[in-house]
Amino acid sequence: MARFESIAFVNSDVMPAGNSADALFELGLMYCAGRDVEMNLVAAHKWFNLAAMRGNAEAKTYRMEIAREMSRQEVAEAQRQAREWLRKH
Repeated sequence: MARFESIAFVNSDVMPAGNSADALFELGLMYCAGRDVEMNLVAAHKWFNLAAMRGNAEAKTYRMEIAREMSRQEVAEAQRQAREWLRKH
């Protein structure tokens, strides 16, 4: 049940704790490692980017590391998704 709730939570973009930097960082880790979701570096970069913007210094490091494994188009898509998420939230 917890896994189902976690996936539904991620897919709905509804976040606990007021969209905290730590919650956003945890989503980045989930997507980066494929923990309870399919591994997706674009999604991981998006969540790390949002966490970094909210002050999570560790997210900046992770974002930079996975960006090395991504194409420019993938990074641009992750940034677009982060901007869209911010616009909605």
